Amino acid sequence: MQKNKKRILKIAIDSPAAAGAGTLAKAISKEYNLNYLDTGKIYRFIAFQKIKFPKKFNQKFLRSKINSLRVNDLKNKLLLSDEVGSEAAKISKLKYIRKMVYSFQKNFAYFPPKKFKGSCLDGRDITYKIVPDADFKFYITANIKIRALRRYKELRKLGKKTTYNDVLKSIKNRDNSDFKRKNSPLKKTKDSLLINTTNLTKRSCFLKIKKIIDKKIYN
Repeated sequence: MQKNKKRILKIAIDSPAAAGAGTLAKAISKEYNLNYLDTGKIYRFIAFQKIKFPKKFNQKFLRSKINSLRVNDLKNKLLLSDEVGSEAAKISKLKYIRKMVYSFQKNFAYFPPKKFKGSCLDGRDITYKIVPDADFKFYITANIKIRALRRYKELRKLGKKTTYNDVLKSIKNRDNSDFKRKNSPLKKTKDSLLINTTNLTKRSCFLKIKKIIDKKIYN
């Protein structure tokens, strides 16, 4: 990054799958006018490109796609398919892809458009790898059975045919991969605030985090 970093509000969130981090991050971003990024969607976007353009897919093609990537591109419902998810899990382990994604994430975090007061990113290694100097760091978690139930309901709303047990198994496998991978594993840093959403509503979770942020930025 060649630009000079300007003073902005930066919020970093890490969490295991289906803990509610995405919902909270979106609400926080709206409340404080922050540029929001679901970093996991980037790998799904890349996986989708590989599936759609198998013959064109190489480093030059990928670099072009990432350089022109916009947040709205990550809202494509096709990115939520099981096929894309499986491919994303594979390509996310490739060093050259992670390097490109890291660069995109850091630029997103430190250089948001002028209309925003800062940035908010959620993922697996945001608090220590992407935005280590974030003003606020949160580690969002929840009981694995609750997370599986949330994801199951989400998939059913999208018209996906699945069972709760299948989703629970998938979440367990995802946790195993996230926590034990060699490159940028999911972990709670010492300076991250733990928010357990198991017994909290979306609203109460949001208000809890808002109270923490307001206490620091308005006092």
